[in-house]
Amino acid sequence: MAPGPYGDAWAAPQEAPRGRRARAWAAVCLVLGVGLIGGAVAGSAINHKPGTVPPPVNGSVEAFAAVRQVWRNTPVDTLFPPTVSAKGAGPGGADRTWSRIGVAAPAGCAAAFDPLLQQVLAPAGCSKLLRATYVDSTSTTVTTVGLLVTAAESPTMRGLSSRWSSQHLGDRTDLLPRPVAFPGTAAASFGARQRGSWDVQVAADLPFVVYAVTGFADGRAVDPQPADKATKPGATSVPAQAGLGYDATGLASAVDDRLHAAVTTLLRPPGGTTPARPGAPR
Repeated sequence: MAPGPYGDAWAAPQEAPRGRRARAWAAVCLVLGVGLIGGAVAGSAINHKPGTVPPPVNGSVEAFAAVRQVWRNTPVDTLFPPTVSAKGAGPGGADRTWSRIGVAAPAGCAAAFDPLLQQVLAPAGCSKLLRATYVDSTSTTVTTVGLLVTAAESPTMRGLSSRWSSQHLGDRTDLLPRPVAFPGTAAASFGARQRGSWDVQVAADLPFVVYAVTGFADGRAVDPQPADKATKPGATSVPAQAGLGYDATGLASAVDDRLHAAVTTLLRPPGGTTPARPGAPR
């Protein structure tokens, strides 16, 4: 597999010395024609191959440590595809397509969130923050989607996820992630005042927080509304009418799906593929 732009080149796997010794013994026995003894030695070689290390248990310290490295081993185009499409994912069941216009360098979390959101996320720590910004097919809306790789273990992530949902923190307009603007693009004017809708997804079983924040490409300011409210049938706010909530949820879910697929591949590479969630953007 080719290394992604975030990670280091992979070293070619080395043949296990113990496996070579086993095959050498089997070859000697065959040359000497020792019959049953040769068969016994060969059988012993087979039964004593280097053991396969079992995958770490989900939610364990070992699993969390492994999956924190997924961003290094996964190409950026896999986590943040150049184009994301979703059928029926817009207002009135309209199809949506977003094109990537910029990828920020991996960074820390300073100034990436509003101060109170930074405070809420602080117990989880910040191992790395990855972000990309997209524009919709009409160049009307721009969306920054982010992946926060936390430093927390399973109990902290379960607690943060529970608090986020039980206290409805995703509805508070003082707990917003901040966008990433890219000069010379449709997102050149995408700043804090342009945020129109957002979606924050806190994983309970993985050290990740995925989020998206969206606004108008022309730089107009708007009263923000959380995505779950801006996507409700009959919603009449500006973010709802413009489909900003659909942009936020669609892109956050798309990246979250790709992240989970990458984690599955990392932890259980010999297994089958994990199917995408029904109706998920592709």
